[in-house]
Amino acid sequence: MSAASTPEQTPVPAAETLAAFEAAKGFMPVREGLALYAAAVEAGRLGLPLLEVGTYCGRSTILLADAARAAGTVAVTVDHHRGSEEQQPGWEYHDPSVVDPEVDLMDTLPTFRRTLHAAGLEEYVIAVVGRSPRVARVWGAPVGLVFVDGGHTDEHASNDYEGWVPHLAEGGLLVIHDVFPDPADGGQAPYRIYRRALESGAFTEVGVTDSLRVLRRTALGDRAGTPLTA
Repeated sequence: MSAASTPEQTPVPAAETLAAFEAAKGFMPVREGLALYAAAVEAGRLGLPLLEVGTYCGRSTILLADAARAAGTVAVTVDHHRGSEEQQPGWEYHDPSVVDPEVDLMDTLPTFRRTLHAAGLEEYVIAVVGRSPRVARVWGAPVGLVFVDGGHTDEHASNDYEGWVPHLAEGGLLVIHDVFPDPADGGQAPYRIYRRALESGAFTEVGVTDSLRVLRRTALGDRAGTPLTA
């Protein structure tokens, strides 16, 4: 079970959950993982699903699932499991161990399932295999948290933002990973949707941990998730 906390304390996962997170294949550092967990615990108080865009092998899903378990809800994680741009052959983050030799394409789904099984959290996760914009179009329920950690091109980041922010309940949390204000530190697509959320007037920033940003939805105006016009 999750570690207990009081209002004065930042919630932290139990030792076995944190160990499972650190053992899982993925890229999120521990400091950012702890911030994500704290946001998920807070959002879980709304009693709504916690939604993640960009599963990869389930490293961050472990933390969302543990928070969902404590809140009596579920974590929903959306990914096509074929890898993002930077994970393809010849790119910096490619991992040949998650390539399906039969079709010669990345397939992170089996590793993801093993990750959740090892952590004992399968029961608290709904894995949706598909492309984020298509899943968002058929999704019909409010969520308490949207964690955007999918493709880092402007097209993909914008699609994730526009697809899922309309489903985020008022008082819910929008969490964006890999936000780098300085282009020398990383790609700018997550930073641009972070700025877009703040400039919409529908969000207030409540947390910054390295490249992780946590924003609270304080209004439901239609400016927050609608596509930009030329």
